[in-house]
Amino acid sequence: MGDIVGLIQGLTNRITAAAWALFVLTWSVGWALRGAPIPFSRVKRVGSSFIEDSIWAAFWLAVGSSLFAFITYIVKQALG
Repeated sequence: MGDIVGLIQGLTNRITAAAWALFVLTWSVGWALRGAPIPFSRVKRVGSSFIEDSIWAAFWLAVGSSLFAFITYIVKQALG
């Protein structure tokens, strides 16, 4: 049973790290588009949309990470 908990923790950590990397990439692209010296307002709106979406993604990543950490803690206490 300890192997299953370790596998779930490792998988959760990898998925969370990949999701945070995607968040940082989206956030930085959004700011680059929003602040670009391009006279097209549509591009700036897309940048603002990326920023808003990445903020929501960060919130849900934090909630999901906390939930998985709590589940892992409960499983360790039940099996340990």
